[in-house]
Amino acid sequence: MSIPSAGAASAVAKPQPARPKGRRRDRARLFQEMGMLAPAVILMTVFLIAPFILSFWTAMTNQPLVPRPTPVRFIGLANFIRIFNDPLFWTALWNVTRFTLWIIPVQCGLAFLTALLLHQKIPFRNLFRGLFFLPAITSMVVVCVIWATLFQYPTGPFNQILGFLSFGTIQPIDWLGDPNWAMVSIVLLSAWQAYGFQMIIYLAGLQGISEELYDAARIDGANALQRFWHVTMPGLRPTHVFVLVITTIQAFKLYTQVAILTQGGPKNSTETVVHYMVRIGYEEQKLGYASAVSVILFLIVLVIALLQRFLLRRYDV
Repeated sequence: MSIPSAGAASAVAKPQPARPKGRRRDRARLFQEMGMLAPAVILMTVFLIAPFILSFWTAMTNQPLVPRPTPVRFIGLANFIRIFNDPLFWTALWNVTRFTLWIIPVQCGLAFLTALLLHQKIPFRNLFRGLFFLPAITSMVVVCVIWATLFQYPTGPFNQILGFLSFGTIQPIDWLGDPNWAMVSIVLLSAWQAYGFQMIIYLAGLQGISEELYDAARIDGANALQRFWHVTMPGLRPTHVFVLVITTIQAFKLYTQVAILTQGGPKNSTETVVHYMVRIGYEEQKLGYASAVSVILFLIVLVIALLQRFLLRRYDV
């Protein structure tokens, strides 16, 4: 009987390599992740990407809102050139920029101060949080109707209050009919309606700051102002950036207040890019021209979104 050699014995004893189960698990996980992302990707493609592509193509044509016997022609960048040569477009862009520069300190400042107050241990603070957040979930149409009554000239509540506080020395203000006050009125209305959203974000940011940092500051002898400046403000830096950029993006889309209260007047002092686009597209039925305005507005919002991403990376958020 022959004795097997050492090499044959080692070959027999050597275990067979197991099939890579890790690869199958990774592949199954990949399919699972793709399945979970698919609904969001499909919705974004249908409602965001595809409409933008169609809008960009429409902006290159003389497409009317209502089909006409005249054939639709490809006109290239003619609509964009007309927009940039239209003084009313630049007026609308300046108005919405001016609105943004005014609304940011008013709305964000009011939200920040309210959040600081409601973050304290005061009685019924949860009730007050709900009350202050109520305007944010109220329809803008309803808010505009209410504020239109407050702005009424010359006997509206605001003019009555001004006359009472000034003992009649301040004359009634035509809040919505005076070019010097119309945009200010829109800013006040918008800030009151939307500041509750920023307030909730600030409250979340304040609750995310560890109490141990405040305790350490107290041990080091820091007073309330020093704790606010050296603990609260650095802890809210990412929140400030987020609120600033989100408010800016929302401000550039100003439309409802203008459409209901002023229709872009008086003397185009409240004309905005979105109101300009809707008026051109629906009233003048120039769909191609309005699509070009929408593309420009989209690019403006995109630049702001990229700026937001840059700032968030910069502050390690």
